[in-house]
Amino acid sequence: MREVKVGIIGLGTVGGGAISILTRNREQIERKLGFPLTIAAVCDLAAKSRALPEGLEGVLVTEDWRELVFHPGVDVVAELVGGTGAAREMVEAAIANGKAVVTANKELMGLQGVALGRRAAEKGVPLAMEASVCGGIPIHVVLKQAICADSVRGFYGILKRTSNYILTEIEQHGKAFEDVLKEAQRLGFAEANPTADVGGFDARSKLVLLALLAFGARVEPASVPTEGIERITPTDFRYARQAGCTIRLLCAAESTGSGIFLSVRPSLIPLNTILAGVQGAYNAVWVKGDFGADTFYYGKGAGASPTGVAVVSDLMRAARELRYGNAARVSPFSFTDPRDVEPRPIGEQRRPWFLRFRVADQPGIIAALSAILAEHEISIDAVLQLPDQDWRNLPFVITVEATEESRLRLALDRMARFDFMVEAPLALPMESGL
Repeated sequence: MREVKVGIIGLGTVGGGAISILTRNREQIERKLGFPLTIAAVCDLAAKSRALPEGLEGVLVTEDWRELVFHPGVDVVAELVGGTGAAREMVEAAIANGKAVVTANKELMGLQGVALGRRAAEKGVPLAMEASVCGGIPIHVVLKQAICADSVRGFYGILKRTSNYILTEIEQHGKAFEDVLKEAQRLGFAEANPTADVGGFDARSKLVLLALLAFGARVEPASVPTEGIERITPTDFRYARQAGCTIRLLCAAESTGSGIFLSVRPSLIPLNTILAGVQGAYNAVWVKGDFGADTFYYGKGAGASPTGVAVVSDLMRAARELRYGNAARVSPFSFTDPRDVEPRPIGEQRRPWFLRFRVADQPGIIAALSAILAEHEISIDAVLQLPDQDWRNLPFVITVEATEESRLRLALDRMARFDFMVEAPLALPMESGL
């Protein structure tokens, strides 16, 4: 049967991984498809900066993505560039030209994916994006097909390998955040500008995309409360252990009768839960369903081979649909009618909290903080103070019982004004419901 030909835009880590899998695993891919899947063209926007991967002999190599997208010999376009500017042009042009599209672009799909999906449906071509969230975990196909009969009540995810690697290193080796970040950059886990990695913004894009798949809810990323991991220290892990917990950058989504709650922030997770064991460069998603109860998905969060597998699997799916029809067999976003949704104010949520303070020690500090908590009707659960000799920068923790976040934030604002505070209090939610 006639081969399906692929054009790949972007020869970075993911593009190189996809090419390696397509060439080295060619025979098995053909046996599974029943026809060859071959590379017809590649576009490297920075071709002069690096050597081309092996296996591209006789393939069109260009620095102009338009030459690839409009090439008559290309059936499927893989956009592996990222961002929302040029990448959007590439995807729109490919769809308009009747090409199937595979992308790993979480940001673009979260912002414009529904509109692009509708255009693809109108043209009768597939749009696939499994690699956009948790490269080594097939979470898209899980939500779109494997458990699509269920009604998802919520999910919790560790969706960013960079932040998870950094937190694991801080926890296990007592290293400072700045030192681990430099190490992560050296290993290629973090970008030279790490803001999106450690500030939670990259994870937020993934959360928004999963909310679209799980709830049919199209959410503006800016509406999702987001906090990074920059303030987490080895001391915080020591105190978290005292509370029977660890700390992870948690992407949380909860569907309630009044709407959905979304957040990305470092949170305390009980040590006896499966999420607490997700370490290093691994990702995980815990899905809670009405009918199917809890299911859990775990794997490498990124990297050339894990993400490359997701990309090539999507290319295979797109090739099948081009060859046999039914490009709209499964909606790219689970729901045929995704709706614009404004998340519920996070201040309405009730959680226990872990409050870490750094103070210049003096008499009456606990009494002063307790008085403010009492004024806001917040009950103390425990006060934790490990031995520390630096009275000018003394850490201690107060855990409080479940309270509305809006009430807690008012109390924290008052506390931050005390002259004995070395820095503003650090407040981490305690996800005891896991």
